[in-house]
Amino acid sequence: MTTKKSSDGFPDVRLRRLRRTQAIRDLFQETRLSPSNLIAPLFVQEGLKKAQAIASMPDIRRLPLAGLAKEVEGLSDLGIKSIILFGLPKEKDGKGSSAFDEKGIVQKSVDEVRKHFGDKVAVITDVCLCQYTSHGHCGIVSGNKIDNDKSIDALARVAVSQARAGSDIVAPSAMMDGQVQSIRKALDDAGFSETAIMSYSSKQASPLFAPFRDAAHSTPEFGDRRSYQMPYANSREAVREIEQDISEGADAIIIKPAIPNLDLLYQAKKATNLPICAYSVSGEYALIKAASMEGWVDENAVMTEFLTAIKRAGADMIITYQAKKMAELL
Repeated sequence: MTTKKSSDGFPDVRLRRLRRTQAIRDLFQETRLSPSNLIAPLFVQEGLKKAQAIASMPDIRRLPLAGLAKEVEGLSDLGIKSIILFGLPKEKDGKGSSAFDEKGIVQKSVDEVRKHFGDKVAVITDVCLCQYTSHGHCGIVSGNKIDNDKSIDALARVAVSQARAGSDIVAPSAMMDGQVQSIRKALDDAGFSETAIMSYSSKQASPLFAPFRDAAHSTPEFGDRRSYQMPYANSREAVREIEQDISEGADAIIIKPAIPNLDLLYQAKKATNLPICAYSVSGEYALIKAASMEGWVDENAVMTEFLTAIKRAGADMIITYQAKKMAELL
């Protein structure tokens, strides 16, 4: 039996055949979003009595500890089984002490989720100092400079305290050299060898983080974060960061922000078998939200296109402030 060789092009090849109806388009869709791939970021503020709106991020709120379980329940009902917690403490100091306080806001938040949901929700905790330091930087400051080695010791203490509270996955985001290695050793030494590390391996010094800093009260009091967050023009350096974190024991990697880094997501997908998470950041959310509120774009359509593009580029999972809205659409 001979097989007829198809022509290289039109009119024998008609690619529109696979786009003719919605049912056909659905059948041949290559990239699919699922609520199970979405991670919802939650801000929990110590001492807050009721949820508080965030001006730069419409529809996103700072939550009181007492309202956390209800919020997580709503997400779980939509099929979202993963959250990442960011804490806003009452008190800050130069060393970010409240970040590793056993009774800190993140530690209490983890305990609250565990108490209500057990292992039904994957709890990820951000490991950084910026929300907890009086100066707003992600590490320990010595003489107006970030002391890398003192910082990684502090980050290790934070990770252990979160693991002790019940965190499934710790996510170091301070971009300190050696942070993954330091945290892995500290977790293992403390008996938490099963606690995973999902490292912010490529976190860039992006202006798209501005709404988050408003939400988390974490704007630096002096200078900026360019001495530790990555220059967004350097893709080869980003690959080195990813490779370094993998060699230090990361179980998964995060690339942040997402939309400006689709090329890095693609490169990372080809270079590693580790799970890859993309963080669609506050500025990406705010841009879509602001344009939609003016009637310039269809929020649902743009949100779906952006998140699909992030997944198509190589993300296995996506941290997104649109998790709830996207899950409702799905």
